[in-house]
Amino acid sequence: MRKIIVPVGYMGSGSSAITDLVREFKDVNNEYGTFEYVFLHCPDGLFDLEDKLLIGNNALRGDEALHSFLNRMKELYDKKYWWVGDYQKKIGPKFYERSCEFVKELTNYETSLYWYMQERVNFSMFVKLVFRRVIKLITFNKVILDRPLRYPKMLLSYPSASEFYTLAKKYVNDCLAMFDSSNDIVLDQLLLPHNLFRVDNYFDDNLKVIVVERDPRDVFLSNKYVWTLDNEAVPYSCNVEEFCDQFRRIREIEKPTDSKKVLKVQFEDLIYNYEETLKKIIKFLGYENREHENKQKYFNPEVSIKNTQLFKNKKYAKETKYIEEHLKKYLYNFPKK
Repeated sequence: MRKIIVPVGYMGSGSSAITDLVREFKDVNNEYGTFEYVFLHCPDGLFDLEDKLLIGNNALRGDEALHSFLNRMKELYDKKYWWVGDYQKKIGPKFYERSCEFVKELTNYETSLYWYMQERVNFSMFVKLVFRRVIKLITFNKVILDRPLRYPKMLLSYPSASEFYTLAKKYVNDCLAMFDSSNDIVLDQLLLPHNLFRVDNYFDDNLKVIVVERDPRDVFLSNKYVWTLDNEAVPYSCNVEEFCDQFRRIREIEKPTDSKKVLKVQFEDLIYNYEETLKKIIKFLGYENREHENKQKYFNPEVSIKNTQLFKNKKYAKETKYIEEHLKKYLYNFPKK
């Protein structure tokens, strides 16, 4: 069974290093590089659907959940110029069709009744409502047209946890099977650290998630003084106090997992303890040393080391000290030499 390798990070923590490292192994498919596959964890994605149907469901909520999920999958499928989209090409031409089938499998009842989510007025509906009103007036209430709705039927769903996970796991496996390759595949950011507690409900043992952590001092300084200069959208505040609060809160809301499908590594260990960390990754992936055919071709620690210990520059001393005082538990113990 081919492996699904998922590099994961905490926004700017260096998970692309894993993407590059894994590319060096024999028979690993990384066709789209660092393209981020978000259909599981994006707003109205599969995990949102899980929460709505299994935690926040009620008599009508399933209708919104299923329609919102389907609308988002349609956007990911056919929006070619949305940088996280174009799944018709990036996953397969039957991705949306399979998503529709999945929604149908989850639907317990269809009804022509309607509720307020269908009655949200847009421009097209407004025109129809005006026309409906005019017809009603000029016929003295003898002709009353149907009320315009955003969609014609409600989809009601009340699955048990077992039912949902059985269908969802098959849906995920079917989507992953659409990748036209028999080799192990790398799917960048298919998951995020904050939803790794879910993985055993959705994946078999061929899933291999590698989470990359990084010293917050270098994350902040790269964020403020490197990425912003390249006009990149930065993930954290450039105010050091706000950064520390945001960084801490993001890490503290993470729900831990002990799944054997997940390995955590430190970005700095990939550089300063390269051989030891490499052995750990090879063992986790179930590879052999001989399969590492292009060692250091894409990830070279001698190059990446330039992106570490930026905080040693004295002009950053004040901000560095603040981070060291407020995010002490997340600091990396760099070698003295």
